[in-house]
Formats: sequence, structure tokens, C-alpha cells
Amino acid sequence: MSIPLFPLPFATRQQKKNPHLHSPPRRSHGDPLHPLPRRRRVSLRAPPVSGCGSQRRRDRPSNRTERRRRHMVFFPEEVVEHILGFLASHRDRNAVSLVCREWYRVERLSRRSVLVCNCYAARPERVHARFPGLRSLSVKGRPRFVPAGWGAAARPWVAACVAACPGLEELRLKRMVVTDGCLKLLACSFPNLKSLVLVGCQGFSTDGLATVATNCRFMKELDLQESLVEDRDSRWLGCFPKPSTLLESLNFSCLTGEVNSPALEILVARSPNLRSLRLNRSVPLDVLARILCRRPRLVDLCTGSFVRGNIVGAYAGLFNSFQHCSLLKSLSGFWDATSLFIPVIAPVCKNLMCLNLSSAPMVRSAYLIEFICQCKKLQQLWVLDHIGDEGLKIVASSCIQLQELRVFPANANARASTVTEEGLVAISAGCNKLQSVLYFCQRMTNSALITVAKNCPRFTSFRLCVLDPGSADAVTGQPLDEGFGAIVQSCKGLRRLCLSGLLTDTVFLYIGMYAERLEMLSVAFAGDTDDGMTYVLNGCKNLKKLEIRDSPFGDSALLAGMHQYEAMRSLWLSSCNVTLGGCKSLAASMANLNIEVMNRAASINEADNANDAKKVKKLYIYRTVAGPRGDAPEFISTF
Repeated sequence: MSIPLFPLPFATRQQKKNPHLHSPPRRSHGDPLHPLPRRRRVSLRAPPVSGCGSQRRRDRPSNRTERRRRHMVFFPEEVVEHILGFLASHRDRNAVSLVCREWYRVERLSRRSVLVCNCYAARPERVHARFPGLRSLSVKGRPRFVPAGWGAAARPWVAACVAACPGLEELRLKRMVVTDGCLKLLACSFPNLKSLVLVGCQGFSTDGLATVATNCRFMKELDLQESLVEDRDSRWLGCFPKPSTLLESLNFSCLTGEVNSPALEILVARSPNLRSLRLNRSVPLDVLARILCRRPRLVDLCTGSFVRGNIVGAYAGLFNSFQHCSLLKSLSGFWDATSLFIPVIAPVCKNLMCLNLSSAPMVRSAYLIEFICQCKKLQQLWVLDHIGDEGLKIVASSCIQLQELRVFPANANARASTVTEEGLVAISAGCNKLQSVLYFCQRMTNSALITVAKNCPRFTSFRLCVLDPGSADAVTGQPLDEGFGAIVQSCKGLRRLCLSGLLTDTVFLYIGMYAERLEMLSVAFAGDTDDGMTYVLNGCKNLKKLEIRDSPFGDSALLAGMHQYEAMRSLWLSSCNVTLGGCKSLAASMANLNIEVMNRAASINEADNANDAKKVKKLYIYRTVAGPRGDAPEFISTF
């Protein structure tokens, strides 16, 4: 079957009056699972015209357009499939599937990688039915703020893969409940599994990891980033295939228990392709030195502990090992490290592109600054706020290639910080390639934000967290509306924004007017009336995810965004003025939404549900084609 290269003909005057003749219904780029509706067939010929003279000439299409209509170019399906193979992003693949029915079918059958941004947005069976040839599956589970026990079990997804996807090679799960039984089913059903990534997952132990290591003999990537793993023993490191493995990336930095050091060294020695290794804080310094001697071609390294189990001469041995690591680009870890570690890692600083020092609170800022200044190629930097404004100024003058900066509070419970608006302004002036910022600070001003917006118009992600959430401009005492307004007006490509400080409805008006590409917005302690939330929902047409906490928005704002919820991925509201009555009204109008109300960690009784004026403590709204989920805990009421 041949498929037109240009499926949509140039519009005639009649088609311009009704542009939907050739356009499918509006559908979110993030949801590839809605079935494509049947489309009217429209003639490629121009409609007949009446009249004469200049009117006839105005209505007659140009000769070039007419020739294009007569000579449509058709390609075989194989050629179209080959062309689609060059589209790597899920967003582009979803957009291609909307062009016409034929492209929808070719894209469906040729898709090998699928991303599901909400595990309850679609049933696993439906995903596999639409994409029968998938080899890589990524599923996201619970949102950040939901209480413990909310759900997001991985078992249904793994079972569906076993039933319908025998060729699965990669599985990536984020914030989901994964049990040892689930890992056993996965490992025994997919012996050719090459990549298993569990980010922020929980419910499994090292026994499950041993099963995976034993059965998946072609494993190239095992990543347990930020997962909660029950540590029963360390024998799982010795379960990988012998005599050699195909491992390229291994991350067990989240494990809290002891590690069998001899087994770890043997595993590294049997993994000639290893390029990324992230150790936990129980790996002593001398073991790290021997590992680097065996694998000096590592590109990404997370070190172990710098004080635990060290022996005399370990620092000198580690220094010699680092001298041979000429390919090292990313460095993190440094648990319990003191300032003595700085000279040890000095040999690798000139090639580093990513540096994470957020786990090194005991290192003096002067030593940190001295080391960072030697990393001339640095593009990503994570540090603690004890680096200070002066430290950030020196970083700005040394690391001009910096693209991402994250400054975390050294003490999460403190209401004070050693960095202010001065450090952020200095970074923006020296690092004009900056694209992403997460900045915890003590204070902020409108003038500083305006300057940052002028210096760094390439921002795609801007997250500012003032430790006192209701603080105003530190100089004028005014709300920070104008500063954030400058950010959204200057940064045309902004996709993620986190607001903090004293803010009124004006800032939401600016966001709705200028943040055309914004996809994720997080707000806390902001706004005056329902108008603020309404401005955002009416203006940000590409908004996918909205998180609002401790703000005065109520039912009017909630119901004003009904036109937008179909295109959004999710909406989170907590400690706002939304009532049960507002939730019920929204549910009655929109059948494709799951509206989950969480008032406390106990069951919501019938009396609570009958009281429409009762305020909702926590509200999570997400679109779905699967209907209400069947595993909701007792403290959740679904409308």
C-alpha cells in the first residue's frame, strides 16, 4: 500500500472556511492512546465557483497549486517507516500519528519505545494492543506529594509485558511499587532483558536483584536511582553471569547496607564494557582505588565513602588511580568527605562536564571553590548553599560553559541560607549559556530576577525556592510579580517554572500572557483570588502539569479550567479552597478524568461525601482512558 508523502493537500477557499476537514480532533501530544476517529474523505479538487471576471480569477487556485494536487507523491509503507525511524522523541512520534490514518497505522506498528507518563492513564493491555512491536517501555507512577500507600503497583504492567511483549528489552519504572515477585516474573520471562531502571521505586529487596542478575544474562544497565531497597545480603553482586558480563552501567548508590567488596571487585573485573559505576556510601576508599585501576576508562563515577574503612596510604593510591581516568566526565558521591579529598580528585577536574557536590556538607567552601574553578569544561553543577555568594561569583567567572546549576540547602530544616540574589545574578552574567536553574536562597528581589532574565534568555527550566515562602522583595518590600514576569517574558522557550516568595494574581496574568510553551508549573503560597489560576489555565495552552499548594484558589478556578484538563496530564491541589461540591461538578462534566480526593490517611465516610461544602485537603486530577482504578486505598474517594 502506498502512502502520500504530502497527505494534506493545499487548502482551497472552501477548506479555509472549515479547516477541520483535513485536521484530526485536537489531542494532547502526551497521550498516544486515544483511538483515531474516522475522517471524512475530502476531494482534492477545488469546489466549483460561480460568477465571472475578477471574482472567478480570485477564486481559481494557482497553476502551481493545481499541479501539486494532480501529481501527489506516494511512497511505499517501508519508506515511510524508515523516515519515521529518524524521529527519536515521543512527542514527535505522537504528532506524526495525527497526520492521517495511514501514518497512524505505520507509526503504531513501527513504534519500539513507549512512554506512559501516568500508570493509571491507560490500561497496560491497551498500550500493548496499540504498539505490538515495542521493545522499550517507560512508566511513571505516583506523583511527588501523594501520601504513602497511594498505589502505582508495577505488577500489572509487568504481567501485561509477559503476555503480549515477548521481545521486551528495556523497562524503566519511576516511583512505583515493585516487589521481589514482580522482579522474579520479569527476570524469568525476559532472559534477554538488557536494561532495568528503577527510579524512586520501593517494595523490593536485594533478593529480587539477585534473581535479575542470575537470569538476565544480557543485562547492560541496572539503575536503582533513589529507590528504597531492603538490604538482606550482598550476594546479588556475585550473581551476574560468568566468566564475563555485558554491563555498561551499574547504579546501586541508594543501598544503605554493607557491600561485599571482593564480589564487587570481581564483578568490575568481569565487566570490560563498564562505563558508568555509582557506588553506595559503604564502599571504602581503598576498594574504590582498586576498582579504578581495573576500569580506568569509566565515564561516570559516584564514589563511595571517603572515611569509612580507609587504610593508610589510601588517599595516595586513589590519587594515582585518578591520574589514569582521562575519560571521566561525570563525578558525584563524596559521602562523609572532608576537605582532604580535593587534592585526590584534582587529576580529573580538567575533563569534567558534570559535578555533583550536594552530598559533601563537610567540605569547606574555600576548597570547593578552588576545585570547581579548575573544571573549565563544566556544564552541570550541583552544590550546597554553603558555597556562598562569593563562591558563586568565582564559579561564574571560571565555568562559562555552565548550562545547569542546582544549589541545595545544606540544612533542609533551616530557614536561612548563605546565598542570596547576588549569587544568582553573578551566575547569569558569567554563564550566558545557562538553561536550567534550581536555586534555594535566603532572599530575592525583582531587580535581580529582571537582570537574570536579560542575561539568560535560553532558560527552559527555572525553579526558585525562597526558604521563607511568603517573603517579598528584599529591597522594596513589593511582591515578586515583576521579576517572575520578566522571566516568562524574556525566556520564550521556558517549559518548567517553580514560583516562590510573595506573589499576587498579577504574576499569574504574566504567565498566562507570555509563557506560551510552559508545560510544568509549581506554585505555593501564592495568589489572591480565583482569577490567578484562571489566568494560567486560559493562557498556557501547552500546560501539561500543574501543582498548587497552600493557595486561595477555589471551585470557580477549578471549574474554569475544564477546557484545559483534557489536554493536561495532571493537576495537583493541596490546602486550597476547593470543596467536594466543586469536585463532583467537575466529575459530572468530564468523564475522561479521574478525580481523587484525599482528606486524611483514614477512610472518607459517607457523611463526608454528602457534605458538598467540605473543603478538600488534597486533590489529584488526571486524564485517563481506563476509568477509575481498582486499587485505590480507603483514604481516597474517586469521582
